[in-house]
Amino acid sequence: MKSETQALESIKDYYGRVLKTNRDLKTGACCAGDSFAPSIREILKQIHPDVVAKFYGCGSPIPPELTGKTVLDLGSGSGRDCFILSKLVGPTGRAIGVDMTPEQLDTARRHVGYHMEKFGFARPNVEFLSGYIEDLESLGIANDSVDVVVSNCVINLSPDKERVFAEIFRVLKPGGELYFSDVFADRRIPPHLAEDPVLRGECLGGALYIEDFRRLLARVGCPDYRIVSNSKLALTDPAIERKTGMIGFHSLTVRAFKLDLEDRCEDYGQVAYYLGTVPEHSHRFMLDDHHVFETGRPQPVCGNTAAMLGRTRYAPHFNVIGDTRVHYGLFDCGPESAVGPENSSVPGGSCC
Repeated sequence: MKSETQALESIKDYYGRVLKTNRDLKTGACCAGDSFAPSIREILKQIHPDVVAKFYGCGSPIPPELTGKTVLDLGSGSGRDCFILSKLVGPTGRAIGVDMTPEQLDTARRHVGYHMEKFGFARPNVEFLSGYIEDLESLGIANDSVDVVVSNCVINLSPDKERVFAEIFRVLKPGGELYFSDVFADRRIPPHLAEDPVLRGECLGGALYIEDFRRLLARVGCPDYRIVSNSKLALTDPAIERKTGMIGFHSLTVRAFKLDLEDRCEDYGQVAYYLGTVPEHSHRFMLDDHHVFETGRPQPVCGNTAAMLGRTRYAPHFNVIGDTRVHYGLFDCGPESAVGPENSSVPGGSCC
């Protein structure tokens, strides 16, 4: 087995020297994506072409309601998402990018002034730190100091994912949100494929088996996560498709919160009303792939969902009625999120 240091050096080499732009990728795994909201598409037009060309991601993990917040981007690469976030948090907020690849960091840092001028900010509200996402403490990122952590198709590259998630929940403030996109698998990746440098660099070799991801989050104190979007990846390279055989890969966007939650959806008779006040979400708010709240329409929710709406930065936008003093048993929640063969499915967190 490769050491963690060897694995990280291999990734650095792939993203720093092997790949010159995102057109050099052999599959679409690192560049699959959800459609951006209209406001983010407008910001994207302001991002420097060199930053866009050298950016590798598998989704659009940018949640709403970020003004004035501190947002941490893990594996920020050339800085595309971080610059978008810097615009969204505004001059009173802060965007922090962390990456280990010198070539990517150089691209991001060279374009800070360009983007601050484009956004009309008098001083930079974004910085790029050189380091490892497994060790945020060495970068001076303190406990309970970050409102939102995002990551775009990077955590799969880490040889120590449990440490990454432990660090995420250390730095998040109580009620803070993890919102990230990554590649997941419908089974465990065999060791000989996990160590393949091309599969690793293409975000496939390090893809987490979705059930192991659930168990990992539980170990670091997060018993409930939510799948926001899910798309099956088509492997466009015949050689890679032959190597990976029957493994199914999916690009998921996932959200989780630093909250004291239960490991099952429990019914306390609570009801949530969305007020329609999140910018660009006047008619509905999507918490996950089976919780879509229409403005003004009452919707029964489990205790965990009530906490996600009422004890986070989304609280001003919801009226959550009821508490947890009376328990009615398990909550009859929505459909499961398929992450596997067509005749099977895997729960998308606790509330499924």
